[in-house]
Amino acid sequence: MLSFLGKLFGRKSKVIAAAAGLSSQHAAATTSDPAKDPNMIRVFDSYGREMFITKENWKSGVLEGHLKKVWNQPEELYSVIAQSLRDGFKEDMVEPARQFAKISPDPERGAVLLGVVYLENERLSDAEKVFDDYLRIHGPSGYVLTNLAKVYSKRGEEAKALETLWRGLEVDPNQEYGYGWYVAAAKEKGGDAAALEATRQVAARPGSWRAHLWLARDCLTHGDLTGAKKHYEIAFAATKEEPTVDLLQQMSGDLGNAGHLPELINLIEPHFDVTKHGIAVGNNLIKAHLDLGQFDAVQKLLDAHYALRRHDWKETLSYWDTALAKARVEAVNHLSKPEPQFEILSVEGPVWLPQKSPAAELFPGPTSRSIKVAFLGGSVSFSKVVDRPSHQLSDTPGRLSRSIPLFLSEQLFFRTNVRVTTLQLWAKGDAPAFVLAGVPWSAEGASKYARTKEDPADYAVVTHIDTADEPWEVEMRLIRTIDGKEFGTARSAVTLAAPESTLRELADKAVRMLQEESNLELLRAPDLAKEPTGNQFGYYLLRLEQLLAVRAADGDGTPKSFLSGVREIVAGNISLCADEPKNVVARLLLAQTLITLKKTHPEVVAEFEQPVNLLQREKPLSSPCQEVIEGMLRGVFEQKSS
Repeated sequence: MLSFLGKLFGRKSKVIAAAAGLSSQHAAATTSDPAKDPNMIRVFDSYGREMFITKENWKSGVLEGHLKKVWNQPEELYSVIAQSLRDGFKEDMVEPARQFAKISPDPERGAVLLGVVYLENERLSDAEKVFDDYLRIHGPSGYVLTNLAKVYSKRGEEAKALETLWRGLEVDPNQEYGYGWYVAAAKEKGGDAAALEATRQVAARPGSWRAHLWLARDCLTHGDLTGAKKHYEIAFAATKEEPTVDLLQQMSGDLGNAGHLPELINLIEPHFDVTKHGIAVGNNLIKAHLDLGQFDAVQKLLDAHYALRRHDWKETLSYWDTALAKARVEAVNHLSKPEPQFEILSVEGPVWLPQKSPAAELFPGPTSRSIKVAFLGGSVSFSKVVDRPSHQLSDTPGRLSRSIPLFLSEQLFFRTNVRVTTLQLWAKGDAPAFVLAGVPWSAEGASKYARTKEDPADYAVVTHIDTADEPWEVEMRLIRTIDGKEFGTARSAVTLAAPESTLRELADKAVRMLQEESNLELLRAPDLAKEPTGNQFGYYLLRLEQLLAVRAADGDGTPKSFLSGVREIVAGNISLCADEPKNVVARLLLAQTLITLKKTHPEVVAEFEQPVNLLQREKPLSSPCQEVIEGMLRGVFEQKSS
C-alpha cells in the first residue's frame, strides 16, 4: 500500500468442545486467553482452524478413542504418549506405555518410554526395574543408563547417579539431557573452567559431536571463527554427513548470534532438509537470508515449510511472512525512485462475481441496468500528517477504506437496477501498490476518474474514513459526475469490533440518495446474495479487500511479491466458509479467490486442495449452488471434487 500520509481485522480463536484429528499443542498459563490457559489444549480441525478444548473434554472425547485406534501401531502410539506427557496426562499413560514396550520393534525405545512414564509418576522402583531388566538382557545403552541415573538422583544418591550418568555418556556422548546434566554438575562444583573441562572430556569420546558444538560456541565467544569451524568439521564427520536437528539448530543459532551470516548459510544450507530438520533449523536460515536482504531465498524457504502443512508451524511462518513483507517495503523506501505514476483499477459488479463467472446464473438480475454508479474510497485522515509518499504494509484503516466501497457496490448491485463499478487508485512502477490518500476525494477528482473509462459512471459514491478520534467516522458523499455536483452527504461512527450496523446504514442511505436523484428501481435482493452477518461480518469485509488485492496481483507487470500473506488469505476464506456453511456468497468469495490466485500462486492453491474438497463434501450447499461451485473448483484443482 502506498500511503500519502499492521494490523488486520483479526480472527480470534474459539473455545469449542470437540476437535478433529490429534494435532494438539499445550500452551502456557494465564487466565484470560485460552491459548495461555493451562487447562486448555490447542487443536486444529480438519480445515486447519486453531481451536481450544478443555483437558477433560480432550481426554474423554478425543484421547481415549484415539488410543484405542492406535493401540497396536507402535509409531502412532509412541506419538500419542509423547504428546500426552507434554499435555499433562502422565497418570493416563502408564498402560499405553506398557503396551508400547510390548509391541515396539526397538526394545531400547520401549524400555526408555515406559521407564520415563514411571519416572514422571514418581514410581521409581518400577522405573529402576525396567532399566535394570533392559541392561541385563541387552547390554549397555546410553539412554537407559542416563534415565537410570535419574532414578538414583531422585532418591538422593548423587554419587551413584553421576557415576551411572558417565557410563551412559561413555556409550552415547551425544545425549542432550545427559550431556547437559554432566556439564551442569561439573560447573556447580568448579565453575566455568570445570564445565569447559567436562565438555572436553565428553568431546574426547568416540563419535562425540554435541560437545564439539559447545566448544565451537566457546571459540565464537572469543572471536575464533577458525577454531569454531574445526569443531564443526568434527561434528559433521561424527554424524556421517547426516546431521541431526540439534546439531544444525545450535550451529546455525550460534553462528547467527555471532554475526557470521554468510558462514551460517554456507555451512548449514547444504545439509538442510525441511522434512528432516523443519522449522527449528529453518528459522535460523530464514533469519540469516532476511538479514542479508536475500528475499527470494527467504520466500523459497517459506514455501518449502508451508508445503508440509504443519499446523503447529503456522504462527511462526506467518511471523516470517510479515517480516519479509516489511523488509521488502523498507527496501523500496530506501531506494531513490521517480515520482509514482497513477492509474485506476476497476471492478465491475461485486468483486467475487466477475461478469463471465459461471456463478452469474445464480443471480438473475434486472433486464435493464441503465444508470452506472462508481464507488471510490482509499482515503483516510490521520491525526499525524505525512508529507511525502511512502510504501507501507496494509493496515486496518487502509483495508477498511477499500472494503467499504466493495461492500456498498454489491449492496446496490443486488438492491437496485444500477450498474456498479468500484475504483481504486493504483501506483504503477517496479513496486506497485494501492494508494491510500490522506484527504478525501474532491468532487472534481472523483468525477474525473469515474468518467475516464469507455463506459463512464453517471454518479460517484465517495467514502472517507477519519481516524483522528475514537470511534472512527465514515463519511459518504453522492456526486453527479457530469458536473461534479454533490447531492448528499452522510456520516456515521464505525467501530472495528462491530462495523456491520454502520455499513448497512450507509448502504440504505446510498440507496435513498440515489433514489431521490434518479429514476432508480428498487429490487428485492436475492436470498442467495446475503453476505455473512454478526461476528463474521468483519471477517467478510477483510476477505473482500483481500480478493481486490488478489485481482490486482493478477495485473500485467505486478511482481509476485506484491501479495503477502497468501496462505492466510486462503485459510481465512476456508475458515469463513466453515463458520458459515450455508452461505453462498462466502463460498463464491473463496472460489473466486482460488481461481484468481491460481494464476499467480499455483503452488499455494495446490496446498489447499484437501481442505477445500473436504468443505465441499462435508458442508455442501443446496442445488444448484453446489454444482456451480463444484464446476468452478474443478478448474482450480484440475479434477472433480469428491
